[in-house]
Amino acid sequence: MCSVPQALTFSPAMRWGCHLPRASWAPGLGRVLQPADERIPFLIHWSWPLKGERPLGPPRAFIRHHGSSAGSGPPSGRHGQLFQGIAAAEAIQRHRQNLAEWFSRLPREERQFGPTFALDTVHVDPVIRESTPDGLLRPLAELAVEHQPPSAGLPPLALSQLFDPDACGRRVQTVVLYGAVGTGKSTLVRKMVLDWCYGRLPAFKLLIPFSCEDLSSLGPAPASLCQLVAQRYTPLKEILPLMAAAGSCLLFVLHGLEHLNLDFRLAGTGLCSDPEESEAPAAIIVNLLRKYMLPEASILVTTRPSAIGRIPSKYVGRYGEICGFSDTNLQKLYFQLRFKQPDCGHGAGGFSATPAQRDHLVQMLSRNLEGHHQIATACFLPSYCWLVCATLHFLHAPTPAGQTLTSIYTSFLHLNFSGEMLDSTDPSKLSLMAYAARTMGKLAYEGVSSRKTYFSEEDVRGCLEAGIRTEEEFRLLHVFRRDALRFFLAPCVEPGHLGTFVFTVPAMQEYLAALYIVLGLRKTTLQRVGKEVAELVGRVGEDVSLVLGIMAKLLPLRALPLLFNLLKVVPRVFGRVVGKSREAVAQAMVLEMFREEDYYNDDVLDQMGASILGVEGPRCHLDEPTEDEVFELFPMFMGGLLSAHNRVVLAQLGCPIKTLDALENAQAIKKKLGKLGRQVLPPSELLDHLFFHYEFQNQRFSAEVLGSLRQLSLAGVRMTPLKCTVVAAVLGSGRHALDEVNFASCQLDPAGLHTLRPVFLRARKLGLQLNSLGPEACRDLRDLLLHDQCQVTTLWLSNNPLTAAGVALLVEGLAGNTSLKHLSLLHTGLGDEGLELLAAQLDRNQQLQELNVAYNGAGDTAALALAKAAWEHPSLELLHLYFNELSPECRQALRDLGSTTEGGARVVVSLTEGTAVSEYWSVILGEVQRNLNSWDRGRVRRHLELLLRDLEDNRGATLNPWRKAQLLRVEGEVRALLEQLGGPGS
Repeated sequence: MCSVPQALTFSPAMRWGCHLPRASWAPGLGRVLQPADERIPFLIHWSWPLKGERPLGPPRAFIRHHGSSAGSGPPSGRHGQLFQGIAAAEAIQRHRQNLAEWFSRLPREERQFGPTFALDTVHVDPVIRESTPDGLLRPLAELAVEHQPPSAGLPPLALSQLFDPDACGRRVQTVVLYGAVGTGKSTLVRKMVLDWCYGRLPAFKLLIPFSCEDLSSLGPAPASLCQLVAQRYTPLKEILPLMAAAGSCLLFVLHGLEHLNLDFRLAGTGLCSDPEESEAPAAIIVNLLRKYMLPEASILVTTRPSAIGRIPSKYVGRYGEICGFSDTNLQKLYFQLRFKQPDCGHGAGGFSATPAQRDHLVQMLSRNLEGHHQIATACFLPSYCWLVCATLHFLHAPTPAGQTLTSIYTSFLHLNFSGEMLDSTDPSKLSLMAYAARTMGKLAYEGVSSRKTYFSEEDVRGCLEAGIRTEEEFRLLHVFRRDALRFFLAPCVEPGHLGTFVFTVPAMQEYLAALYIVLGLRKTTLQRVGKEVAELVGRVGEDVSLVLGIMAKLLPLRALPLLFNLLKVVPRVFGRVVGKSREAVAQAMVLEMFREEDYYNDDVLDQMGASILGVEGPRCHLDEPTEDEVFELFPMFMGGLLSAHNRVVLAQLGCPIKTLDALENAQAIKKKLGKLGRQVLPPSELLDHLFFHYEFQNQRFSAEVLGSLRQLSLAGVRMTPLKCTVVAAVLGSGRHALDEVNFASCQLDPAGLHTLRPVFLRARKLGLQLNSLGPEACRDLRDLLLHDQCQVTTLWLSNNPLTAAGVALLVEGLAGNTSLKHLSLLHTGLGDEGLELLAAQLDRNQQLQELNVAYNGAGDTAALALAKAAWEHPSLELLHLYFNELSPECRQALRDLGSTTEGGARVVVSLTEGTAVSEYWSVILGEVQRNLNSWDRGRVRRHLELLLRDLEDNRGATLNPWRKAQLLRVEGEVRALLEQLGGPGS
């Protein structure tokens, strides 16, 4: 039953036995609390909220895409009159209400994205192709990865056509729908049940769904069909006697037949036609399918492909293969509906992007799908459509507390594989996910180790068949290939790699490789043999030594006890071998995390977004693509899988990670990361380092590893809401101060500033230049400066459009701040109004030592007012006013003010001071050089030409050869800048 999450998964009602006692299936069925691990529906809805009473008639707006279960013909008159009595009608109405409420509940994994899926509305059905018994007997392809083309002349089936007469006109009573993991079996069951609840299945007056997983949990305990129904659907107790005469008006839905071991031999399962006779649940299902019990009833069965043969074909009227989203248009439709639904708001956790951002995401996804990229092959499975949406939500929307990329992938596998056994008939009861971790994990890790993502058929077969020796093992492999191999591997559609296979999404390879390591499945021959020998020697060593010790007292064999005491050392030696292996894995993981590649040098989150949405514009170095793959998510997943939450979920999947192993792996990783922590990393690599700690979700571990971090430079990294959350979560709780925090040119917004405030409070020097921060951002900056834990001494805000409105808020923060000493407001659009505000409020701060308001378009009056306030300020030492709209007379007045004042602030307005070069000339030209591409080139050229004339005039006015040489040198620097701007160099 592991079909589809979200879209894709299965309602909790299909997992009754696992989640609820049978007593829960009483009149209060719809009000029971929702279990934490129920499966996600493949519905997209926005009609009704998940609270209050809902009408059970047709919704206001129900849009059907690619088929509907509505529109079936009316039942026969005789059967249609059975449930017309008042008592029967009321019982069925209560049954409808209970089913509707139960099946409309959202699983926890979907609720974390907000109440975006209500009960009904827009629904996208996967494609269903009718199959023939002869086609089902066709030999399985070698790898069974590529989707087999449908049989000729058999068009797709809509849900409304499932029980239509067959090609020979015979009535169809039993329909079997089959599909591999992730194709949408649970989706269709959910849709049919909800359609019936809302009156859109008029052909059936009564629908009774059964979860075969629930029935299998009962074992051989006898119970009658009436008892099974009454235990789960209490309102139906009153009409159970009518079932026998209901005919085709009664529909049984049997979901997940692979959980039941059915025996259709008369010697194995006897005939039984009485619904009130107690039998084993499997025997009741067999007699229903034989049409020996309730022969007129309609039956819909869903199953995995490997279990189709458990029902003899003579008992089946129609087979339907669930093919997923084999049409790219269905994939695009799903994404459009998923992203363009009404915003549920921040508080609800909905996708809070603007309509323009949503449209942009949908357009990029559509282009990627239309380009026949690998993502279209991945989204063939509806479950991967959900994973794509969940990943994009994680990357672009505010992140719920504790949610990580690893937890999304772990939840994704939990939604598809929870409770799934590889084969219910196998005595070992092996978990399907555990088998996948051993086989697909091995392939994934070998790919990571050899740095490849494309696998030949021989590669895949080698990992699947490794260690298989018995017929039973080959049978289990056959089941896995039919049911789940396509979930993990897809045929490659990229030019130059046709005929090879890739993991369905690239990140899944790295996740499975990490899982393979943390589960301890990677063992060398020495480890495998050594472990057995060490355990054996450790068990017998003490006994042998004791016996020989006694014998040595009687015989001259005193050397033997010493010899056998050495046996006790063997387990210790083996432990060290395992420890060295863990250190080697940790070393490889750390090296992978911090590889510097010319081609893939973005941070890992941007790389993941590009892999889903594609790359806008021409790709860099298109003619020289790298042949060396990068697996930077592999270490992130390794850290994430060691977190406590993911270990709990993996244990539910049958993949337990021992606490001792997790601790030892963490120690090995910490040892390697501690050495790296003293290095200065490029911004993208530093963010990857922080993201690893975010995935690990262990504050104590992060505090120890990052204790030596003193400089946080993420300049140039595009800080999305997720990245801000990552940095704040990892560094926000630290205690030691950060000497410098640099977020220059990071596309920060006010929301990002608010998120990062805990990190800013630890900073002494804070760089926020080139972020397009407007006046609204100054509210957060004001609150930062007024915070009692603020220790910022230097604040760079240059090249942000703060304007005078923003400065009005900043001066409030300056008035109450006691730490700030250096403030740069260079090129922030202050104008005369902003400088006048600063002049009026400057005296409210008594600690400021340097203020830079250069290049703000201020005139003479405002500049002189600010210079006078600076001169009167008790602590201000330096005021930058260059590149403002100042007249020669004003510049001279400012020079005179700075030269005649004793103890007042120095005012920098030019490259010269009198006939000498200003000691701040390199500061001025350095600012121009750094901002040459972002400033108004014409305006900068005009200012530079004025400075050049000023230098030439001063050079002509001085006779000092040393000063002339200095002036000439600076003139050369100015001319070089003018040449870069396209102006005359002389």
